[in-house]
Amino acid sequence: MEYYNYIKSLHLIFVITWFAGLFYEPRLFIYHIEASKKKSPEKEILEEQLKVMERRLWYIITWPSAILASIFATWLLILMPELLSQSWMLVKIGFLSLLFAYHLKTHQIFLALQKNQIKYSSNFMRIWNEGATLFLFAIVFLAIVKSAIHWIFMVIGSFGLIAFLMLAIKLYKRLREKSSVKND
Repeated sequence: MEYYNYIKSLHLIFVITWFAGLFYEPRLFIYHIEASKKKSPEKEILEEQLKVMERRLWYIITWPSAILASIFATWLLILMPELLSQSWMLVKIGFLSLLFAYHLKTHQIFLALQKNQIKYSSNFMRIWNEGATLFLFAIVFLAIVKSAIHWIFMVIGSFGLIAFLMLAIKLYKRLREKSSVKND
């Protein structure tokens, strides 16, 4: 068991790089969607550059990090299977399942944008971009405080964070709209 902390460290490193990808990929989607509204040749130049950036981030950092974080997490659970009997771990696994659903939906959006199929607005993507933040808060709090807080409070806190982020996004949108009116 002396190597448990090494495996845990590797797990944490890959969780961090996975979230880095999940934070930045939707931001690239926002730029890609906004680039699609520009005029030629700027539109084509930006779209091609953004596609390259999206592909590299997704396939070189985000997917490998998700897979490696999962491998190391599984290894940790094999070494300490008693963790699976703790309620905080079961709730954490539930949030991780939702995180993988978020990851897979982000992959669908990625594939569509690689084909220049734009199904969402940049405003939607700004909201989508905050999804990873919600999962990060929930998962980190569960991992650190464990059963010191009840999972119901965790869910309520997550909804509070969602409300706060939605408000912040709306305020940011208004500021951007005011700024663009002044610039016109």
